[in-house]
This record gives sequence, structure tokens and C-alpha cells, in this order.
Amino acid sequence: MKWTNDQLWARYKKNLTEYPELGLALDLSRMNFPDDYFAEMAPRMALAFQAMEALERGAIANPDEGRRVGHYWLRTPSLAPCPELGAEITRNVEAIKEFAAAVHAGRIRGHDGPFANVLLIGIGGSALGPQFVAGALGHPATDKLRLYFLDNTDPDGFDRVLAQLQGQLGRTLCLVVSKSGSTPETQNGLAEVKKAYGSLDFAGHAVAITMEGSKLAKMEKWLRQFPMWDWVGGRTSELSSVGLLPAALQGFNIDELLAGARACDAETRRPDLSRNPAARLALMWHYAGRGRGEKDMVILPYKDRLELFSRYLQQLIMESLGKEVFLNGRIECQGIAVYGNKGSTDQHAYVQQLREGIPNFFVTFIEVLKDRNQDSPTVDAAGNTSGDYLNGFLLGTRQALYENGRESVTLTIQEVSPFSVGVLIALYERAVGFYASLVHINAYHQPGVEAGKQAAGTILKLKAGVADCLRKASGPLTAEQIAREIGAAGQAEHVFKICEHLAANPGCGIRKIRPAADTPSFNAAYQKV
Repeated sequence: MKWTNDQLWARYKKNLTEYPELGLALDLSRMNFPDDYFAEMAPRMALAFQAMEALERGAIANPDEGRRVGHYWLRTPSLAPCPELGAEITRNVEAIKEFAAAVHAGRIRGHDGPFANVLLIGIGGSALGPQFVAGALGHPATDKLRLYFLDNTDPDGFDRVLAQLQGQLGRTLCLVVSKSGSTPETQNGLAEVKKAYGSLDFAGHAVAITMEGSKLAKMEKWLRQFPMWDWVGGRTSELSSVGLLPAALQGFNIDELLAGARACDAETRRPDLSRNPAARLALMWHYAGRGRGEKDMVILPYKDRLELFSRYLQQLIMESLGKEVFLNGRIECQGIAVYGNKGSTDQHAYVQQLREGIPNFFVTFIEVLKDRNQDSPTVDAAGNTSGDYLNGFLLGTRQALYENGRESVTLTIQEVSPFSVGVLIALYERAVGFYASLVHINAYHQPGVEAGKQAAGTILKLKAGVADCLRKASGPLTAEQIAREIGAAGQAEHVFKICEHLAANPGCGIRKIRPAADTPSFNAAYQKV
């Protein structure tokens, strides 16, 4: 449905909700939901509010793993189900601030002097949240320490980051983040970084963020150890030690981060569909995809500082909502695909398809009113600033999409600050929880991720068998021959891919004997060098 300008203005006034205490506004006017949609969904949302209230009280909200879900307690410790746990959360925040202050003052230092860099080794929620916050709040002129990340198990990626720290490891503080301590990507990053430190005392430069008694906790005599709790999932861990410690070390006001999230929690806890921003957001997701994720969510922040927000939301939303088993055991695939970058960059990339291609999406525009901390110069004869252009591109793209029947939500914040970043994190965490209740799924486990880890473990065992076979072989063997030799005849494709990888890396000691030019590469043979 397309509205006239007068109708659209009336619809805007009706569907704009403002939250001055949060510095936030939410506009749903460009979503074509019917006037009775909120009333129709009210009974289901009432159940979602009840489920969220039980979750915050400490009920088992992750039944598959028998766990409570307590990331809301991180910013309001008084909500924790027992006073001892609330006190532990409060003590941890104070310990983080005290540690960061000691690092900044040089009382805790590296082998070569006061710490100047932080190297965070983690993956998934152990890196995405800190990366988003570092990008949103950081500035080279004011950051107290420079932040670097190893967030994969790519050897070339390790080399690129460590090259930037060449000669500076004696002034680099490592944060090793893993709940269990057995995450392969993090273990591999840790092993490579320890080698890079050489004769330097790695343990004197390293902090663990992990669960008490984990494999990681026992691995080193750490400079310091900060807790992770089993009731905080990785994708909701930014306001735990995982995100607060690197933020504090970078010099950000973590009390304001927590205050923004706490204020947003208070607003989104109210069971009022006319006011609750997280409930209204979740209902728009449900409306757009008809409760089945039929449309993708495109995140378009018009601010360079929020460039990583879409990546952060990819994990939060897709890992939480991408499930195939309902809470009642019924099988039906669920989820919402999330992608995005930033405006106005994307106006020169995929906005063309958004306006004129397949209408299989809805957009969330994120508007930031404050351009910068000082006055902006004009950039044209009409007296416009670069910020005026950015604002014009946002409003123009929003209008151009609407004119071609593409729906959108607009979130407006006053500025990018620790408080507003805390608000955004809390807003989307709560919206995810509400949406999960609406579609009857468990938002707090990730069996698909675990399945991928187990499959990777199987491949690594197969690789060991392949390498051992080639070491013992008297001559070259094809992938099919190797698969038969090691009792993996049904795994010839994987054996071939493993052999290709071994042969491409000289240190593995495997040589590829290429077949004739007109013969497919999978007929190649391999032998030890």
C-alpha cells in the first residue's frame, strides 16, 4: 500500500514513539502493517512479556542446556536471583575498572614499559561485541590503548595482525577470551601468539576471560583472570567481562555503557505495546516476515562509527533465531537473515537492488543526529555541510525505497556515545527475546554451531589418517586410493580436499603429482617429499 503525503504524515505522527531519556526514537510509519495489527498480536505479546519476566527472575530459559539466561542482570545486579550473585557482578565491574586504571597509570606494565596495545584473542561473541564497541567509540587521538583482534584461525590473518605489533609485544596486553577454554580458533590464536612472544614472559602480558576451572583458566599463570558465567551466552556477553574489560582498557566509560543498557531495559520491560520499543521492533520483524522470516533484515546505519553494528546483529539475531526445532518439538525452520554495511556507502552498492530488485527484505535505517563534536565547515556554495549531505542521503534513500513499495523502520539516536551504544545493545537483545517467544523457539542455544564444530573435529581426525597414510606409503596415491587405505571409502571428496591443502603448504611435506592436462584434478596423486 502507498500512502499520500498527507496520509504518510498522519501515519508518521501516529507511529513515531520517542524516548527522550534514552535519546532514542522509533518510527514504524513506513511499514504497511494494518491498523489492527498491534491489537491482533496483543495476546501473543502478553505471553512474550510473561516469558521475559520469568527469564529475568531466573527461570530456566534455555531448556535444552538446562540454563538460566541472565545477561539482563549484568546491568542491574539487583535482579539476580540471589544476593550473592548480584554482589559478584558488582565486584567484577569494580575489579575491571581498578585493573584498567592500574594499566593506564603504568602500575601494571609489560616487559618493555607501560602497555600501549591490547590484543584480544577470541571468536564469535567473544570478539564481535568488543569490535563493534571499539569501532563505535574509539578515536586514535583519545584511546588510552590501541586495540587489535585475532578472531579466526587464519594463519595469514595472524601474520597481518602480528606484523602490526612487531617490536611492540613487550608493551602489548593480551586478552584471551573463551568460556570453556577449548574453542579451537582461540586456542590456535593463543598458541601462535605465545610463539610470537618468544623469550618474553607471555603470562606476564596475558589476561584470561573464562569460566572458573575451565581448561583456559588452568593453562597459564595469568596476569589476571576475569569471569565468564554459564548464564551469559557469547552473543549477549558484551556487557560482561568480555566487552567491559577491553572497553575500559581502551578508555571508555563502562558505567555509561551499563547505564544506557539499564535504562533501555527499564523501558522495554513495560508491557505496553504502544510504548515498548523492543516489543514494537519485534512485532515489525514478525509482520514483515509473516512470522516465518520470509524477508531479510537490512541494517543501514548512516554513521561510520556504526559500520560493524550489522555484523554484531548478524550473530545476535541469526544465531538466536535461526532454529529448526520449536519449543514443543515440532520441526519447522525459523530465522531472519541479516546483512548491511553503512550509508551512504551502500547507495553506491546494493541499494540499487533494494529499490528495483527482488523485494525480499525490509530496511532498518539508523539515524544519528549529531555529526561531530565541533562545528562542521560548509562544503558547497549553498552552505551545506558533509553532515547535511549524509542526512539528505538517508532521507532520500528512505523515500526512494518507500516510493517503490519497500518497507523500512527508522531508529534515531542523538549521538554515538557509551550510553547510546548501551541502549542499542539492550534494545536488540530484548527484541530478539520477544520475537523468539512469538515464534516459540529457544533463542539461547546454538546446536547448529556445535554441529559445525563436531564436523570439523571429524575432518581433523581424517586429516591425521591421510597424513599418516602418505608418510607410510612407498609411492604416490590418489585420493580414492588413500580413502580405501584408511577405511574411509565414502570420504574420498574430503580426502581429496585435505590432500590439496597439504600439498599447497610446503611445511606439510606432501607433494602433488599433477595428472595430464586433459585429466580432472581429482585424479592427481600425492606423496611424501
